[in-house]
Amino acid sequence: MAERLTVALDAMGGDAAPDIVVQGAEIARERFPGARYLFFGDEAEVKPLLDRLPALAAVSELRHTSDRISGETKPSAALRTGRSSSMWMAIEAVQQGEADAVVSAGNTGALMAISKFILRMPKGVDRPAIAGFFPSQRGETVMLDLGANIECDAENLVQFAVMGSIFARSVLGMERPRVGLLNVGAEEMKGNGAVRAAAGILRSIDLPLEFVGFIEGNDIMSGAVDVTVTDGFTGNVALKSAEGTSRLCMEFLRQTFHHSLMAKMGYLLAKPALSKLRQRLDPRRYNGAVFLGLNGVTVKSHGASDAYAFANAIGVAVDMVQHGFLGSIREELEHLSPPDDDAKAAHA
Repeated sequence: MAERLTVALDAMGGDAAPDIVVQGAEIARERFPGARYLFFGDEAEVKPLLDRLPALAAVSELRHTSDRISGETKPSAALRTGRSSSMWMAIEAVQQGEADAVVSAGNTGALMAISKFILRMPKGVDRPAIAGFFPSQRGETVMLDLGANIECDAENLVQFAVMGSIFARSVLGMERPRVGLLNVGAEEMKGNGAVRAAAGILRSIDLPLEFVGFIEGNDIMSGAVDVTVTDGFTGNVALKSAEGTSRLCMEFLRQTFHHSLMAKMGYLLAKPALSKLRQRLDPRRYNGAVFLGLNGVTVKSHGASDAYAFANAIGVAVDMVQHGFLGSIREELEHLSPPDDDAKAAHA
């Protein structure tokens, strides 16, 4: 690692916290030996876990709080009553400069609300968006928004495209990401007014991305684009549909190889190939959704994460910090001047 960095961890967030948080940090410690960790959580629960991992404890600091935000807590309630919670304190550490990024497997709505309240948004961003990874035929692809903004206008979609392309360059190492707008068809006249207007703006701006136009749902994982842009409603439906399809395919394979003796023998022959397939489709590999559009790096790990998945979420946070994601966001948004009213009308 080029320089030492600190990751704040919400030790009490997630279904299996704090165990998976500590174990995930141990895995991440081996991958990123230059990082240190700032744990926020109940000392009675977290300290015994750290004591069993002396190498991790040596690069960690634990700050006690017995308060935590549950999965059922509404975002508004978290803002009112969560100031002493592990989630709030971990995010605040980033705002105060004690940490470079925060990772939590806790309540998504609360994490977004508190992050937005504490970290604020840089100039040029109207709304933060949730970005995540999908497997594709060419490796990995980025998709946003995955649920933060149910309704979006053209300027929101354009900002998502810019932030998504910077994210793809920072985390996936793509020099000039291909960006597509998710639509009901590839034809120029398809889609609602916001999508068509956003397409017109993206065709006219000069940024280090390649706008390929409209794409359909079957293009997301085909490798046709590196960044898929859509509103939070559509993105969340697409995400859950993909997860369900992956589980369905794996279940069909399991049933197929168990229905007869010959099938079981075939499974033994195909086991190495099936193991590779399972690894490729393993959602833990793609864990770590990022809240783009904030003055700080916030990464959301899945609530049901295990240690391996949580370590991957930490890895996403480290990549974003190391590649200067926040600086790139500010620099490129300065070049994204809003179109005048006549241009908006023409696109519409």
